[in-house]
Amino acid sequence: MNQITPLTSMGPDPSVRWPGGCFADEYHWRDGVGPRAKRAVTVNGSWGNALEKNDFGTDEFFDFIDQIGSEACISVNMGSGSVKEAADWLGYMTADPGTTAGAERAANGHPKPYRVKFLGIGNESWSCGGAYTPDYYVDEMKRYARFTRNLNLEQQGTDNPAGGSVKGSDPMQRIAVGPGGLDTAYTEAVMKAWKSHDWSWSIEGLSMHNYTWISWPPPFSSIDFGEREYAKLIKDTLKMEDMIRVHSAVMDKYDPDKKVPLVIDEWGVWLAKLPGSKDGFLHQQNSIRDAIIASINLNMFTRHADRVRMTAIAQMVNVLQAMILTDGPKMVLTPTYHLFKMYVPFQNATRLPISFQAGTYTFGDVSMPRIDGIAARGTDGKLWIALTNVDPNKTADIDAAVTGMRARKASGSVLTASRVDAINSYDKPDTVVPQPISAKVNGGRLQVTLPPKSVTVLSVTE
Repeated sequence: MNQITPLTSMGPDPSVRWPGGCFADEYHWRDGVGPRAKRAVTVNGSWGNALEKNDFGTDEFFDFIDQIGSEACISVNMGSGSVKEAADWLGYMTADPGTTAGAERAANGHPKPYRVKFLGIGNESWSCGGAYTPDYYVDEMKRYARFTRNLNLEQQGTDNPAGGSVKGSDPMQRIAVGPGGLDTAYTEAVMKAWKSHDWSWSIEGLSMHNYTWISWPPPFSSIDFGEREYAKLIKDTLKMEDMIRVHSAVMDKYDPDKKVPLVIDEWGVWLAKLPGSKDGFLHQQNSIRDAIIASINLNMFTRHADRVRMTAIAQMVNVLQAMILTDGPKMVLTPTYHLFKMYVPFQNATRLPISFQAGTYTFGDVSMPRIDGIAARGTDGKLWIALTNVDPNKTADIDAAVTGMRARKASGSVLTASRVDAINSYDKPDTVVPQPISAKVNGGRLQVTLPPKSVTVLSVTE
């Protein structure tokens, strides 16, 4: 089964990364084009050795993102593939139908070149993507960045002083592999190379991966857990802030103008597999705890939006912190889905300063800030505020001054539940869904009471 991860970018449109995870470095694109009955059936070594029928290939992916209004982020196979294979794939996706590659795409029903907005050059090359040393990765990455060309004229982006290239109006952005922990070796190597790059190659992003999981293998269940597991996982999520700061500092050394974004294209809660599910399928449930963890991550990304300009939760359907769970014809939207929908107004918004006394939530030997929050001016002109109360037992009264506007009215929704392990099931799909919340503005002050274990998103208008 292919892996698909939804991205949130600072641009006007969302993106979807495909193929994702370790599968990306064993995926051979030719297995997934042409008549389905003639496609290769392979074994997915990154997915419990399941049979991979390649029913969902390149053309199906672009049909999917067209239906949902998304940009494409394609991860090319650097681990078991070649520069030629990656270049041929870009040719199939983006070449004019007058070429052999474009004619093959047209024969499969798609004469018009596809748009490949983002190109991931490998996946976790420090581990499952090839276990490359940082210097070896950089040498290989330069070849892919040079020769894996987007042939859509609007998306060509190499400046060649010899005049051999066209500068497009919407060039593809290449994302190099970066860190998967606090070790800065990959960040140093890639950014040092970027600093001295010439006209023949470049990158426009550096990837970083980080999961909430405590330890490996993930010890905590996604169902039937208590406050201890709740507190420990939320605390573990906060390490993302340290990772962003550490790697941003290295990037600042080589790129003080912040031209290269930090792309956190795998993040989320990684829990023990559901009892009875297949090994390697990474199937877990999704609770209010996971939605709260998602809000904390999104808030951290927002606070560092000068450097973190693109992110991707892992993953979209049935895997890890999924937004949708399915079982045959049955489907349920998870608390994380609802959280993402609540945060839509922050897409392409302008971050605004916000200050508050966070307080402290403590359980046993675990302590953390009790309240988290962000504010932004949306494209609709409204002031949007997101507030998370991680305390599972106590409400939090907010009485805050709103400056810079004549605030008159506030409204919004809240995502909460009666238990820390509350989930949406096929039988009870609406256990954790957004509900209206009462908020008011008096004398320029915003007043709202946050329920325990909740995420609240408010709009404030004049």
